[in-house]
Amino acid sequence: MKLTFGAMFVALTAIGANITSIVPFLVVGGVPITLQTFFAILAGLVLGSRLGAFAMFAYMLLGLVGVPVYAQFGGGFSSILNPTFGFIISFIIVAYVAGWIREKNDNLVSYIIAALVGFLINYLFGTNWMYMAYKLWFEAPEGFTYWMAWLWMLPPLPKDVILAIVAGIFAHRLAKHNVVFRTEKVEKAA
Repeated sequence: MKLTFGAMFVALTAIGANITSIVPFLVVGGVPITLQTFFAILAGLVLGSRLGAFAMFAYMLLGLVGVPVYAQFGGGFSSILNPTFGFIISFIIVAYVAGWIREKNDNLVSYIIAALVGFLINYLFGTNWMYMAYKLWFEAPEGFTYWMAWLWMLPPLPKDVILAIVAGIFAHRLAKHNVVFRTEKVEKAA
């Protein structure tokens, strides 16, 4: 059962990466809107820290072996060199940390805090990777700075904050219907 849910989150993350192929008007300022971070956070909240992180690791691995599961149907080992690959790596950490926070306390506020912490990890890791990629192995635009890398993250920021909160609320609702995998500690506390 747990592996089935893990596989489901791998599939949902792949679909979320390419949602603009299904709904083409989801583009803000030329940047395609994806739901990868939403599903990475949700994987941690629903599956727990270990299985959520494992599902996101499986998603990353699937793309690295060439299955086109990344945004714009990307995939392959060379994806590691993409400026946005840091966001994909962060999904593993995001799912683990969001799940870990949720496992410590099983109330709505904890779910939302876990989701927002996951969102922050995604932005910190992904944006720093993007900056380093442009500075070290990609041709950076003229005058590219660390500050500019963060400015590029402003268009998707409101969407990602809202979706993180929605993920927290949605996962908490799923928990009320016993769809969330709980650790022994939380089950005894509930």
